[in-house]
Parts: sequence; C-alpha cells; structure tokens
Amino acid sequence: MRITPRRLALGMSLWIPNLFSGIRVRGFSADWTRARVELHVNLLTRNYVKTAFGGSMQAMTDPYFFMLVMHQLGRDYVVWDTRGEIEFLKPGRGVLTAEFHVPPERIAAIRARAEGGAKVLEWFETEITDRSGEVIARVRREVYIREKRRVTASRA
Repeated sequence: MRITPRRLALGMSLWIPNLFSGIRVRGFSADWTRARVELHVNLLTRNYVKTAFGGSMQAMTDPYFFMLVMHQLGRDYVVWDTRGEIEFLKPGRGVLTAEFHVPPERIAAIRARAEGGAKVLEWFETEITDRSGEVIARVRREVYIREKRRVTASRA
C-alpha cells in the first residue's frame, strides 16, 4: 500500500513519541512540497517554568524536511536527517506551529547535485510561531541526500 499525505499525517500524529509530546501533524500537501505541524503546550508538555519544553520544539521539527525531500525525490535516493539547530527566541505557550516548504525547484537542484552518487548536505530553515504569529524559535535542519548506486549484474 502506497502512503498518502493524509495517511502519513495521521500516522505521525498517532505515533507514540508525537502523541504524548503534544505534537500533531496537520497535514502534508498532495505534492509533498509542504507540511504543517503543531505543538500543544499543556500540563504534560510544558517545562518547569510552564512554557514549551525545548526538546518538544526540536522534536516537532525533526523529520519533516527529510520526509518532504524523500517523497519528492523517490526511491532512487538515500535521504537522512543528519543535524538540527534551534534558536529559542521567546517562551512558547498555547499552540505552536511550524510550517515546512521544499519547492520543486530546490528538489531539481538537489537532484542535479546528487547525480552519479555525489553526497549532498542541504540545510533547510523554518520558524516556530505562536497563535499570534510571533516567532518563538528559528530552526535549521540538515538533510543528507545521495543517489542510490545501481548494481549491475556481471557475467562470468
């Protein structure tokens, strides 16, 4: 069964680490260029000073750039999330949102750079915002991309 954007969003929301961290995946676009994720800060997901736990904000941004890249490139590529950075700007309360966007033009450039098995390390950026649209944190994620090597049968 082929995964659809809707099924993946539902599965990611119900995945135990996300479910118990207050992370809800609101959706992936049909063309795999966008994703939207929310973090609900509540009694179970807040830190000692009653604001969003930094680890949960990092977790809410963890796999989404990698997934968007992977689905757009297809099965002929190895794609991994390799590194993340987060800059906390202000305390997060209520519902926090992160939006991810990887346009087709960027995928075309990545595909060209990865041609022939070259290793590509690509940085992606997003912001985590609160309900009023204020930026709570800036996030950078590095994604590893390499075209899979094709094995050819040799004759003896």
